[in-house]
Amino acid sequence: MGITYKESGVSIQAGDETVHRIKSLAKSTFNKNVLSGIGHFGAFYQIDFKKWKNPVLVSSVDGVGTKLKIAFAMNKHDTVGQDLVNHCVNDIAVCGAVPQYFMDYLAFGKLIPEKAEQIVKGFSIACKQNSVALIGGETAEMPGLYEENEYDMSGTIVGIVEKKKIIDGKNVKKGDLLIGYRSSGLHTNGYSLARKVLLEKFSLNDNVEVLQNSIGNELLKVHKSYLKLIRKLIEKIPVKAFSHITGGGIIGNTKRVVPKNLHLKINWNVWEVLPVFKLIQETGSVADEGMREAFNLGIGLITIVSKKDVDKVLALSKKINEPGIIIGEIN
Repeated sequence: MGITYKESGVSIQAGDETVHRIKSLAKSTFNKNVLSGIGHFGAFYQIDFKKWKNPVLVSSVDGVGTKLKIAFAMNKHDTVGQDLVNHCVNDIAVCGAVPQYFMDYLAFGKLIPEKAEQIVKGFSIACKQNSVALIGGETAEMPGLYEENEYDMSGTIVGIVEKKKIIDGKNVKKGDLLIGYRSSGLHTNGYSLARKVLLEKFSLNDNVEVLQNSIGNELLKVHKSYLKLIRKLIEKIPVKAFSHITGGGIIGNTKRVVPKNLHLKINWNVWEVLPVFKLIQETGSVADEGMREAFNLGIGLITIVSKKDVDKVLALSKKINEPGIIIGEIN
């Protein structure tokens, strides 16, 4: 008798059990637009085009980078799924889009159904919080490509925006102001630098007084969703642009929505940098420039508005418990 698929490192039974475990989690996110269940060759999602005059689909694909290394080491897998959904949601929300559905890709060195279930649990939590349907995905077992206790993930989000309501920064002008909103921590960027610096001195279980938290728990704080804030601002104010602060930092991301003839002037001293970033900088003697390129430094979202609208933005932000900070202007 020849070698079996299981002996090569791939378990069909583990795959079947995983599908069984995650079906109810995915279905808990479904709405009336979802026409299929988990397990078909494709996922079906019906759009009510009567609600839209000139709809444009907006999509984004992303991962969570080496933040996964922290999840592996902590053996905690129910938050990275939330990170992925929220990151993807933010990326299309800043364009003015309303997210509709999310799909995932998971690749394991060894598929452990309980671990996959925890990841998908994270997806379902964030999908429900963002009113997004988790309509399908792919789970692969790939021994030899990934270490046995490791996995990788990516997510795809699809949303809709009215063509005339696309937010792309084309109306940004000199004198407009930048209003920043707090991040929860590193979100999903800068982890290669953070791990190199912090884990040479600390273990993930070390409680650090300045953080009032362990290193591991601090690094696994969930990437914040700004969808509700963005929708509220769009509803009341003529926002010119939004910037989701991910890899590349405040400058690298915000210049993407600013016309090439204009420049950003950031006042780096007007907000309190989160303790985790101070710890990274001090522990690794990282230069300011390096910190600004790798991290959000406590600002996860920026909106650009005309000076005449700033007071309205700040008042509305405070009202919904998302206080904004004027952090710069367009020159």
